[in-house]
Amino acid sequence: MYNLAMSIGRFLAGIGALVWHPPTQTYLLLRRGGQRDFQAGQWECVTGRVDQGEGFAVAFARELREEIGEAAAAAQFEFLIGATHFYRGAAMPETELLGLLACFSLADRDAVRVSEEHSEYRWLTAAEATVLLPENHWLVEVIARAEVVLALAPPDLRAHWRRRGVEIF
Repeated sequence: MYNLAMSIGRFLAGIGALVWHPPTQTYLLLRRGGQRDFQAGQWECVTGRVDQGEGFAVAFARELREEIGEAAAAAQFEFLIGATHFYRGAAMPETELLGLLACFSLADRDAVRVSEEHSEYRWLTAAEATVLLPENHWLVEVIARAEVVLALAPPDLRAHWRRRGVEIF
């Protein structure tokens, strides 16, 4: 559980939660609000920082709840997509970010209520997302990796990942 007595440290770790709707084979894309300090107006999945004293599992749950509302309570971890390293702006220690990307499923896509962080959202197939997003957008690769796992991972393995969650200990 997140310890509120601890102060927030440097922005070192983050998460990206790609939300997938199995019945329609679509992914949730969120458009960052125009007032955001970084990549305003750009499309993304659920993203956010891992606060000091918080693990990845807690950060995923918190960011899902903050960005898509109470629908997040029904979001089910599916699998890890990968890790990332980038700079949130100029390349300097204060902007460096290591991130973990995972896929979560959501049965009721109509339950999504986006926060004020985003100006709109869309449920898109992988092909539709590729058309919407600019060439070489990071989310195209994230969705492509998710598509490979969804197509190739045996159902028993995916069920195992769902039961085990994102963290080892």
